[in-house]
Amino acid sequence: MTGSPESAALEAAAERLRTALVDGVACEPVRGLLGTSAGPAAGYAVQQLNTGHWLAAGRRISGHKVGLTNPAVQAQLGMDEPIWGVLFADRCRTDGDDLSGAALIEPRLEVEVAVVLGADLDRGRHTVVDVIGATAYVLPALEIVDSRIVGWDITIADMIADNAGAGFYVLGTRPVPLTAVDLRRVEMRLTVNGKEAATGSGAACLGNPLNSVLWLADAMCDLGTPLQAGECVMTGSLCGMLPLSPGDEPCAEIDGVGTVSASLSPA
Repeated sequence: MTGSPESAALEAAAERLRTALVDGVACEPVRGLLGTSAGPAAGYAVQQLNTGHWLAAGRRISGHKVGLTNPAVQAQLGMDEPIWGVLFADRCRTDGDDLSGAALIEPRLEVEVAVVLGADLDRGRHTVVDVIGATAYVLPALEIVDSRIVGWDITIADMIADNAGAGFYVLGTRPVPLTAVDLRRVEMRLTVNGKEAATGSGAACLGNPLNSVLWLADAMCDLGTPLQAGECVMTGSLCGMLPLSPGDEPCAEIDGVGTVSASLSPA
C-alpha cells in the first residue's frame, strides 16, 4: 500500500543508493532500512524503483546482467545464487576506452561473454534451443563492477538493490556467431598492465554462458518483462572479481570470441 512503512523503507533505500551513485560517495548498507531478514524480493523491489526513476530521467535500458554465476565470485561474496540487474546504455563502453572520470567508487573487474539477442525470449519457460535461436552474436566483454555500499559490506539484498553491482561494461567490436564457437569450452586469459592476472573458462559460468541467458530469460518472463531483440546480456564472470585501481590497463582474450581492453587512467 502506498505510504505504508514497507513502501517508505523501499523508497528510502532506493534514494540512499541513488545519492551514492550520483555523488560518487559510498553509503551505508540498505539492509538496515529493509529489515535484517530482507532477502532478494526486497532487493529487487528497490532496484525496480531506481530503474523507474532513471527511465523517467531519460536513461535507456540496453540489456541486463547476470551476476554470481561463478563459484569463485559466490565464494568471494558469501552468496550462492545468481542475481540480475539492468544495463543502461550510458554505461556501455567500447574496446580500448579510458574509464577515467567515470565516478567509480570501489571498482572490481570481471571478464565475460556478452550475448546480443536477435529475437525476443518471451516463451515463459525456455530451452537452450530457444536461446541459441534468439542469439544474434557474442562479444568479449569486461564488466567494471562497482558497489555503492561502503567497503562492499553487502548481503544479497544489498547487492540486488544496488542493481547487482552494475558499473560499466566494455564490449569488443567484432561479432562472433554461435556457429563459430563452443562457449562452454572457451578459455580466457586476463592481463592487467601486461601481467597475467587471471584465467578462466566458459564452463565456470553456470556450466555454459548460454545457461546464464536461459536462467535470465525465464526470470524476466516471470516478471512480465521478457528479454527483447537487441538487448545485450552480460552472462557472468569467467573468473573471480579482481580489484581495479587508477592506472590499470586490463586486457582479456577469450578463445574464439576475441579480445577486449580498457584503461583507468590515474586521476
